[in-house]
Amino acid sequence: MERYKEEFIEFMIDCEVLKFGDFVTKSGRKTPFFINTGFYRTGAQLRKLGEYYAKAIKTAFSLEFDVLFGPAYKGIPLSVAAAMAISEHYNKDIRYCSNRKEIKDHGDKGILLGSPINDGDKVIIIEDVTTAGTSIQETLPIIKEQGNVNLAGLVVSVDRMERGQGTKSALREIEDNYGFKTTAIVTMKEVIEHLYMRPYKDNIIIDEALKMKIDDYYKQYGAD
Repeated sequence: MERYKEEFIEFMIDCEVLKFGDFVTKSGRKTPFFINTGFYRTGAQLRKLGEYYAKAIKTAFSLEFDVLFGPAYKGIPLSVAAAMAISEHYNKDIRYCSNRKEIKDHGDKGILLGSPINDGDKVIIIEDVTTAGTSIQETLPIIKEQGNVNLAGLVVSVDRMERGQGTKSALREIEDNYGFKTTAIVTMKEVIEHLYMRPYKDNIIIDEALKMKIDDYYKQYGAD
């Protein structure tokens, strides 16, 4: 596993973004782990997060695209942080764009904030976590309404590696249904590999008991 992935896993723990216990996802699944990017709350954390996203985007897609689109609300700071990191570390000036939940009818009018999306633009969507793939169904129509856009891909922070609407993973379903590539900074397989029975700051994050709960979860919701 690349070192930046290991660092990102530890970064999520330090920021209390990655937690283990008893949770319920947006899709109603009871899960022993939860990822909440709302816990990135400082400038230093967002700066670092943007760097991890930038690395994942460059690795998966190169930097030959025009717009980084972050769906409201959590995608807004993600798109800004990643666009800034791409500019700083790779000297590539990518435009950022997000949507509003409500259309604004005065001043900077419309559904979008940040850069407009134009015909021919190559767009990558940036999100926090995709569990069942439902959020992408809300995002795509907004982007496609802007014109003849090339949807190049989707990047998330963590691939939970569980079923979407069918038996495939949510990210694989998105690829199959919409025809563009998806990637993640890390997968849950990588998270488990890095943390299982390994001390981090004098603590074992994933012990035998927790590993059994995770295994049971994947028996029920794991993707083919």
